[in-house]
Amino acid sequence: MVMDIQNESGFIRSVFDEIHKVIIGQDDVIKKIMVGLLADGHILIEGFPGLGKTLAIKTLASTLNTGFSRIQFTPDLLPADVVGTQVYNPKEGNFSVKKGPVFTNILLADEINRAPAKVQSALLEAMGERQVTIGEETFVLDNPFLVLATQNPIEQEGTYPLPEAQVDRFMLKVTIGYPDRKDERQILESMGKIQYIHQVSQVAAADDILKARKLVDDIYMSDELKDYIVDIVFATRPGTQLKGLENIIECGASPRATIALIVTSKALAFIEGRDHVRSNDIKKLAYDILRHRIIISYEGEAEGMRSEDVIDKILSTLPTP
Repeated sequence: MVMDIQNESGFIRSVFDEIHKVIIGQDDVIKKIMVGLLADGHILIEGFPGLGKTLAIKTLASTLNTGFSRIQFTPDLLPADVVGTQVYNPKEGNFSVKKGPVFTNILLADEINRAPAKVQSALLEAMGERQVTIGEETFVLDNPFLVLATQNPIEQEGTYPLPEAQVDRFMLKVTIGYPDRKDERQILESMGKIQYIHQVSQVAAADDILKARKLVDDIYMSDELKDYIVDIVFATRPGTQLKGLENIIECGASPRATIALIVTSKALAFIEGRDHVRSNDIKKLAYDILRHRIIISYEGEAEGMRSEDVIDKILSTLPTP
């Protein structure tokens, strides 16, 4: 089993190598994007403009021999611009379906929170059920289908908060920060040119991803770690919170968080060439799985609490298996 994982995960290392031809640093973000790809989960990446969110996703898509579409979300975008619409044919006197950019394998939803909720909600069916309804017809999307969305912090001008139902459909919410001094210096050397050209090779196909997902399902997780995941998720919910978190949380994580912690922990183990999950895998991913699913109460906001602070408290308090 270990040998199978090490052999089958070889394309992951090739993808990393290609991405690092363009992206300097940001290893943690890239790894979590790959976790989402293998765990069959959509990813929301948040960070200030200029930190490489869009470039990282475009570069990943360039390494994969799969379909790729990009939607630039703007305030005047319409739902039909995302999923498609029916077009009337005057000569034939009937309607035909014009499919939108959502019909692809990897969809980059760039600056998703710059469009109104009605447009963002157009993605709900596609993200949740992997299908799209246009008129009276329902179309099943290709497999794999992954939405990689970027957003600026909601405090920025011209942004709209995403509906809670849509946010919950993102398996991971990854935050991207500023590079350190060493990486910034390397960025200067490699990209400080007017004619800077970045090009990567396609090193994996859809079949590689689907085959890897089957192996991810077979990775071992002990009963103690499964109970640990349930304990973490339950600790986010009102009425079952740990001491010190009373009245801090308005709404906790849904069962989607429990499922996401299991499959992403297995995916991370696969990426690192292991046939079993460790408790540290769960801790590494808990922030990305839970930060967008915990809603802080009014009392918590008054105390300056953030969802990350709640996760800190939960992970430091619960005994680790």
